[in-house]
Amino acid sequence: MVTGDAAGTVDVVSEGDSNLVALSGEVTIRTVTALSEKIARITAECPVEVDLGDVSRLDTAGAWMLTTFRNRIEADGATFAIINASSEADSLLESVAESMPEVEEAAQNPTTLVSILETVGQGTSNGTRFLLALTGYLGMFLSRLFRTLLHPKEFRFTSLVHHCQEVGLKAVPIVALMAFLIGVVLAFQGSTQLRQFGAEVFVVDLIAISILRELGILLTSIIVAGRTASAFTASIGSMKMREEIDAMRTLGLDPAIVLFVPRILALLLMLPILGLIANLSGLFGGALMAWIDLDISPQMFRTRLIEGTDIDHVIVGLVKAPVFALIIGVVGCHAGMQVESNAESLGRMTSNAVVTAIFAVIVADAIFSVFFASLGI
Repeated sequence: MVTGDAAGTVDVVSEGDSNLVALSGEVTIRTVTALSEKIARITAECPVEVDLGDVSRLDTAGAWMLTTFRNRIEADGATFAIINASSEADSLLESVAESMPEVEEAAQNPTTLVSILETVGQGTSNGTRFLLALTGYLGMFLSRLFRTLLHPKEFRFTSLVHHCQEVGLKAVPIVALMAFLIGVVLAFQGSTQLRQFGAEVFVVDLIAISILRELGILLTSIIVAGRTASAFTASIGSMKMREEIDAMRTLGLDPAIVLFVPRILALLLMLPILGLIANLSGLFGGALMAWIDLDISPQMFRTRLIEGTDIDHVIVGLVKAPVFALIIGVVGCHAGMQVESNAESLGRMTSNAVVTAIFAVIVADAIFSVFFASLGI
């Protein structure tokens, strides 16, 4: 390192077809900001030479400034040279230049038929492996559930009760409020349209069929997927990060029995109940809005509901609940087991679990709709 006490200065002298940049005094971390502002005005219109003969002190910050200056000039196509530098300054500049990170340009693959087919094939392969992994976790849950039925001592009833409370009881307020508002919206929008044809009474059928058959259990499952799939992934993933799951295996405990069975079974038990609560809240909200907006009394609403709504709609809605529960639980547990030993992975897998669970629930609901429509139910 070159030492001295004078403050750094920059003098630029144009000599024919080149620029001579003469630095003097200290080129250190205390002066590098001011010097950088002056050097930034120098363009690469002609070759540049930097004279370090009068530099009294140079540290790594100054060397970084000169190296960055060199890279900018050479990137613009001009030549760059450093003259009258001491051996210590040359050594420092060389060390800093070797330590500078290299920007790797992303390879630009041309869009061809082969690249498109490759992308489609890769996505199909990844999707197939993901579905097979979820199927494997579903089979693992069913096998461990059957095992606990044969060996009841291995079943963790306390854990099941805890997760029933977390999954079901604590979700009742948000599910009931959501269904109530959906019923209000359906009644209001339906009355606006049906009033044009003098068929306001059919708003009861609209509310009943929409909520009992589709919206009640679907929106409940979406809410549960958002709060429960993320909770499963976060809890299991954090345990995997802290190597608690490895410790379970060391102690002879099966993580599937300890972690998967209570969580997924709690969903299987509580989601149909939450669906019933959503149906009742939705019907109550629709009846309230029909009473306010259409003067349909609660007694008339109840009579029309009983006479015009088939029990098949309730059955169709509740049949979906166990399937949605399995989807949400398996996706959440699988995502938790894919977490690596860093917080970034935990956040990414938690987000992926929520998106995947909601998407899978909507796809399953569409399949159910087509299936029941083909059966004429």
